Amino acid sequence: MYNSVKIIIGLIIFVGLMAYPIWSSIGKPGPAPELVLTEKAKQAKVCIEATPWMKESHMQLLDNWRNKVVREKNRLYTNAQGQAYNMSLTNTCLDCHSNKDTFCDRCHNYTSVRPYCWDCHNVPKGKSDERRP
Repeated sequence: MYNSVKIIIGLIIFVGLMAYPIWSSIGKPGPAPELVLTEKAKQAKVCIEATPWMKESHMQLLDNWRNKVVREKNRLYTNAQGQAYNMSLTNTCLDCHSNKDTFCDRCHNYTSVRPYCWDCHNVPKGKSDERRP
């Protein structure tokens, strides 16, 4: 019983060291997924807008496209550089980003997002559409 203080201090230090990986990473995100670009996307080197903007705002862009195409029958999108694109997920976006598993799904799964694109659009040929609950 004379060593109880030393034992308690030793247990506290032991528990602190064993729990270090847990409490040191609280609030920190894991590493971002690495996206695999198709050869066509690598050759183009640019998307319809700047890459940082596309990573952050592509869903708003697609929602805006849907509304303009369906409600206003406008199929032409002009980007910030003045280039015109057809407003089409299937024919514009998936033309370069055709591998859903290694491009779309990696970020969406990482962020626990379940986009509803594939509720209406066909999944790119040969690709799975695994839904998360």
